[in-house]
Amino acid sequence: MRRPSAMATRLAAVTILAAASATACGITSTGTPSTNINGGPSGTPITVGFSEPLTGSFSADGQASLKGYQLWASDVNAHGGLLGRPVKLVYLNDNSDPNTATKDYTTLITQDHVDLTLGPFSSLLTIPAGQVTHRYGYALVEGSGGAPTVFSASLSNLFGVSAPVANQMVPFAKWVVSLPPGERPRTAAYVMVDDPFADPPVETAQTILAKAGITTVYDNSGLPGSTAKLLEPNSSGTVSPAVLAAAADKVIAANPQVVLIGSVDVPTVSGILKEFVRQRFNPKMIIAASGPDQGQTFLNAVGTGNADGIMVPDGWYGGFPNALSHVMVQEYIAKYGGTASDVNADVAEAYSSGEVLADAVQNVGLSNAKIIAFLHSGARLNTVQGPARWGRYVAHQPSGMNNQAVSFVFQWQSGARFVKVLPAGGGSIAITATKPLWTTG
Repeated sequence: MRRPSAMATRLAAVTILAAASATACGITSTGTPSTNINGGPSGTPITVGFSEPLTGSFSADGQASLKGYQLWASDVNAHGGLLGRPVKLVYLNDNSDPNTATKDYTTLITQDHVDLTLGPFSSLLTIPAGQVTHRYGYALVEGSGGAPTVFSASLSNLFGVSAPVANQMVPFAKWVVSLPPGERPRTAAYVMVDDPFADPPVETAQTILAKAGITTVYDNSGLPGSTAKLLEPNSSGTVSPAVLAAAADKVIAANPQVVLIGSVDVPTVSGILKEFVRQRFNPKMIIAASGPDQGQTFLNAVGTGNADGIMVPDGWYGGFPNALSHVMVQEYIAKYGGTASDVNADVAEAYSSGEVLADAVQNVGLSNAKIIAFLHSGARLNTVQGPARWGRYVAHQPSGMNNQAVSFVFQWQSGARFVKVLPAGGGSIAITATKPLWTTG
């Protein structure tokens, strides 16, 4: 079937957007952008700089984030630009390396002299980006750096749009605890890669489950009481298949009923799951911090049937009932093809960061100091991921968390359907409480 044109998509969305009092260009309800679509914006471009891991261990997410920023910029320019001027993206490749991210943001500010900055993918890269931009007085709006270490850096210029990762498995843990005694798992295993993004949600869930009396039979957090050490990435930033398989073997030996995996990508979670499949180890429940949200890439790695029942937390999904999100998804499909379920959450995280930055600019102009003050004023903004708001900055206290963000849990179900299952209600599909048996070896 021929995909609809971007213009047709926009026209079809007018009614939805009118109801939401918003526009399709990424400018939220507090801004009033120009709508000179035919003539387009004019004058000196407003340059927006950022770095992304376009190669290296985070490259898949970096490429998805880049698409989100590009889609946002295209939408803004199609609706008159910012302050009547076109937006121009200036981006560099940090190769998934924090040191390179530091150099990139320094270059963007001191050599390229960009007007504004946005964040990279990954908490590991967001911290150096936040430090550099803080040094030069730039606001940094970001969507993919949600680890506690990002917010504990207490950077007054940093604004995370997405839900903090430490809370992302809370809906799952609360659901498990709420199950009747006969259905609630009695034992749990926690296996984690050494990563500031992957581990906090597992550790938070572990605290909730342990307090409810679910016995920990394997724990490699490296914290007091744990039975093993975190899985360390090698010099290339990846965990070898042999290390992942060995960790999976230890989990299998402990025979838990529920397994929580602190994974950073498809290779890390699939490396563990493939060993489970090989040995026909079938826990009742499996949830992973990252990887199962990567659509066809995840299905290809583990097998479509073997994905059934696997869960993953996230702060956004393609079917999110939000008018701005609906338009962004349709425009993404018109440009790149696929379906709503194929749109990576990284796209929404980047796009929503652009929305917030644009909102601030529409309200206070290009002064980074005024942008920072505006975002700390308590203004409530609307994004494709839902509402965003930050409170007053307090020195030496965690800063930059969106206090309006929500977390969801998704599950692969029969027929390669990736659906929202938690929290219950609000369009959630009934959860498959017991993971089906593996279908292939």
